[in-house]
Amino acid sequence: MCAAGRRWGRRQRALLWAVLLAAWEAARGQLRYSVPEEMPKGSFVGDVAKDLGLQLPEIHNNAVRVVSKGRTQYFALHERTGHLVTAQSIDREQLCKSVLQCVLRCELIVEGEMKFYEIEVEITDINDNEPSFREMEKELRVSETTALGSRFPLREAQDPDSGRNSLQSYELSGDEHFSLAVQAGPGGDQRPELVLAKALDREEAAFHELVLRAMDGGDPARTGTARIRVTVLDANDNAPVFSQAEYTVRVPEDVPVGSVLVAVTATDSDEGLNGQVKYRFHKISDRASELFNLDSETGEITVKDDLDFEEISSHELEVQAYDGGELLDTAKVIITVTDVNDNVPEISVRSALSAISEDSPSGTVVALLHVEDLDSGANGEVRCSLDGDVPFRLQSSKGSYYSVVTARELDREQVSEYNVTVRAADGGSPSLQSSAVLALRVLDVNDNAPVFAEERYSARLAENNAAGALVLTVRATDADWGQNARVRYRLAEGRVRGAPLSSYVSVQAETGALYALRSLDYEQLRELQLCVRAEDGGAPALSSNVSVRLQIVDENDNAPQVLYPPAAAAAAAWSGVELAPRRSEAGALVAKVVAVDADAGQNAWLSYELAKATEPGLFRVGLHSGEVRTARSPLARDAARHSLVVLVRDHGRPALSATATLSVVLAESVAELLAELGSAAHEAAAPGEPAASLTRWLVLAVAAVSCLFVAFLLLLLALRLRRCHRQQLLPPDSGALRGVPVSHFVGIDGVRAFLQSYSHDVSLTADSLKSHLRFSAASCCDTLPARPPPDEPAPLLGLEDPAGALPSDPAPLSVSSSVRIFSATLSPDTALPCSLYFIGDCLKAW
Repeated sequence: MCAAGRRWGRRQRALLWAVLLAAWEAARGQLRYSVPEEMPKGSFVGDVAKDLGLQLPEIHNNAVRVVSKGRTQYFALHERTGHLVTAQSIDREQLCKSVLQCVLRCELIVEGEMKFYEIEVEITDINDNEPSFREMEKELRVSETTALGSRFPLREAQDPDSGRNSLQSYELSGDEHFSLAVQAGPGGDQRPELVLAKALDREEAAFHELVLRAMDGGDPARTGTARIRVTVLDANDNAPVFSQAEYTVRVPEDVPVGSVLVAVTATDSDEGLNGQVKYRFHKISDRASELFNLDSETGEITVKDDLDFEEISSHELEVQAYDGGELLDTAKVIITVTDVNDNVPEISVRSALSAISEDSPSGTVVALLHVEDLDSGANGEVRCSLDGDVPFRLQSSKGSYYSVVTARELDREQVSEYNVTVRAADGGSPSLQSSAVLALRVLDVNDNAPVFAEERYSARLAENNAAGALVLTVRATDADWGQNARVRYRLAEGRVRGAPLSSYVSVQAETGALYALRSLDYEQLRELQLCVRAEDGGAPALSSNVSVRLQIVDENDNAPQVLYPPAAAAAAAWSGVELAPRRSEAGALVAKVVAVDADAGQNAWLSYELAKATEPGLFRVGLHSGEVRTARSPLARDAARHSLVVLVRDHGRPALSATATLSVVLAESVAELLAELGSAAHEAAAPGEPAASLTRWLVLAVAAVSCLFVAFLLLLLALRLRRCHRQQLLPPDSGALRGVPVSHFVGIDGVRAFLQSYSHDVSLTADSLKSHLRFSAASCCDTLPARPPPDEPAPLLGLEDPAGALPSDPAPLSVSSSVRIFSATLSPDTALPCSLYFIGDCLKAW
């Protein structure tokens, strides 16, 4: 049960720690109880647990304790009930001799909450002491000539009780010659005096026996008695007289024993025995009688024992001077004890932590100290400080309490343990000092995320790698301790080409080694951008990320791929036909082989060479461009149709290659071109299918398209005339060709560009295959160029660059080949529009 209670107490302390600062102000209240004196040990004083709202498990685990101010512990805390009880029998008169209200103070320390509560317990008086006289028998010598009404001071009775239990009244009995008078002293005390009520006659009675009785106000009342014997003397005319009515002396508390403090003097004018003066204490406390001595002959007051300012700082005495005839005088002696810095400040650690979490906020209390100096004044003024540059500070609390609190945030990674020295120094000269050392251990908190050794990682991995190949290793460290510093690695979520990133690479959780899970292909994936997360073992866990760039290094594992001419066309003998004019000069562009390589770098650097040609010296291929150009001008003896085999090779090691087959037709005019096409179609046609039927349908199709085109030109001419008429009404700077895009006027001159801006495609269909002819239409507002001489054919500008626009339909035309005829530009002296000219030329050829 005790172990379970201790565990519960530790959990309670941990919870209460968070609200320590908020609850600190609530601890400024005081509890006050009262208990009669002389109660036996264990007597009930007050229900502290109920009054402060404390839980009994805290009391059972000794987390709550009572500390009395002073060396003697008068009170204790009952563990089972939480009651404040007496630790021993208390004698009020011993503790509070001259104090009217006797109050004992103690402190209740709640260690888990770092709180303390002040408790005041008033010790109430009981009538356990009876009045007593210092002198149980007193002898007075009174002259018979003493006048009636003369007063003789008597020694007061002492009663240590207080209130009604203290001395209340006096009574005198025994003789009619004397009566009792009680005078009130300056402190409210009662001073009995013997008053001569009837003249004395020594011859009648030489002695008078009196009884003085002192009574307190207790229930039942207690009394004390003293016997007074009055001896009647012959006449004594003069009483002793002190030199001063009051003597005042200040003496330091460290005055040596035996030192003379003051000497009182009194004189008597009588002679003989009646003039001899002696001294005695008339009124003195018990403690003062232990400290001071009065020489009856000289009147010197000396020190008998060590004085202690902290115990009693002032003593008031009454001294009587009397002669041989019992005449006397009284003087007051006030001895003031001054403080000497003879007490070292005392530091008491009332409650302290042995360990503190490094994330504790600034102002967290780690220790509760009580500092006390018994001296007074400057000697009792204590200044506390902390030694060294530590992240703590002292905070003054109520009374003599100090709290050691955190001054700034702690960092276990910099300092894991502290030995805090608290030093207390008083204001005396020289100053006295004391110190106390607090050992404090800083507990680790997961406040440091793992830190990678590099800001980013990169690695290169050749493609076609083996599955499970090690790519690289990432490293991260954590400045925390224990489980908080244990680092584990994992991949951040991601997708690559629609697949999870974890299917490509993995990271070993403990070592940070990164492995490739599959063979990678550079042509499909050039690089991998991934993120590795390092996470510690704290709760909650902290993590950091680092980017890893994995570059796939290319290998020459892809042969060049020919885009133009298409591979399907290369399978047939005349499936990719390129046209070249017979009048071409050397270096004229005929076609362009377009090829790509899926590899990169040197592995994708392609070179072209002519591997095979029908006429070896007629054509050449650009080494790096793939352009097929004429090596010389075509001759009349050269065949019309040519087959070229172009070899495309990369620069990998080893090199990979591919071939492309081109068919080139040399034609001088459209008629020759069509004838060649017809011949090719006839050769390719199936047996029994007449070529004339194909030509007839081709002519009908061209005629129909021409009719539509002429109708369109008439409509366009009407619209342009209307626009020209409107433009004549506009200002001259409005422009004659408004509405025509500027991009239409790029070429030899504006007219040619305008003509070229209106182009139409005429489809010639033979055997369900397509071919395209492009014609240009002139604007109605432009002057048409002159027609060339009848014997001079219209120039054919050339073939469209295959690199610029690859054929969209590789299907064969007529003879299973696709021929693309590009727009022809007429010479300046051509008389007819380009479209009409081509239509007529085509009809003549057929």
